[in-house]
Amino acid sequence: MKYTKLGNSDLNVSKICVGGMSFGKPSTDFHEWTLGEKETENMVQHALDLGINFFDTANSYSHGTSEEYLGRALKKNAKRSDVVIATKVYFNDGKLSKTAIEREIDMSLKRLDTDYIDLYIIHRFDYDTPMIEIMETLHKLVKSGKVRALGASAMYGYQFHNLQICAEQNNLTKFVSMQNHYNLLYREDERELIPVCKQYGVSLTPYSPLAAGRLCRLEWSSESKRSQTDRVARGKYDSTKDQDYEIVKRVFEVAEKYNATMSQIALAWQYAKGVSSPIIGATKAEHFDDAVKAVDITLTQEDINSLEEFYMPHKIRGAV
Repeated sequence: MKYTKLGNSDLNVSKICVGGMSFGKPSTDFHEWTLGEKETENMVQHALDLGINFFDTANSYSHGTSEEYLGRALKKNAKRSDVVIATKVYFNDGKLSKTAIEREIDMSLKRLDTDYIDLYIIHRFDYDTPMIEIMETLHKLVKSGKVRALGASAMYGYQFHNLQICAEQNNLTKFVSMQNHYNLLYREDERELIPVCKQYGVSLTPYSPLAAGRLCRLEWSSESKRSQTDRVARGKYDSTKDQDYEIVKRVFEVAEKYNATMSQIALAWQYAKGVSSPIIGATKAEHFDDAVKAVDITLTQEDINSLEEFYMPHKIRGAV
């Protein structure tokens, strides 16, 4: 495994991040395909054995049970100082208000059974709460020791820029990472958000780097429970299947050239684009085995051009 720093923080993370949306009690009103507690522990243990130390979840995943399962699995299998835990706040009552953040951080700490969160991420931009209120509240969490560093997730470039400016002008803690929607089938953030991140030295930790499995195989969908029941993924990708399938075929061709899997090529492309640690939401241990091999693949510029050739503009998915 290879490691990198998140932005200008002292967080040293693996180049693969375990996505906690795959963990938690299944439900029809969130996800039906998530893993139970014992399965979650097996996955976490396997990831740790591979050298992965970066784990991402959210207060809203599986109604809080993702945090609970992840917290207990890490408690049993790792020293707290050896792992980097990220969780999120927004999809809750009050979104990013001072009251909501202060309530939700304590609930997340309790569910994760830890004294601090390494990376606390705002899950979306809050149109209803003043930016200064958001940034002051997050800053106080850092100063109190409940949080080590701050991250943000899917939003428009101007929104992220304004939040960073707000922090700068008021001597508050800035964000060190951006968890945005980014993969070979969805590259809209290359227009504004990613350049803003580069301007501020913010690390990219994209979600859905494999487009919910569509970059892992020649078949657009599979027989897996997730493929059959994940309505969110279908909403993000299926409407542009006809134009995007040409990209999938190109990933297959490059994978053949490198004697690699398609997912490894899709991840290697992310590293070539400057991504620090893509988030892998796996449900099988072999998915991690496959992903970690991508860190050793270096694509040529010709490969990159080939993979990007058929991309066409997409409707915004993620920022709201």
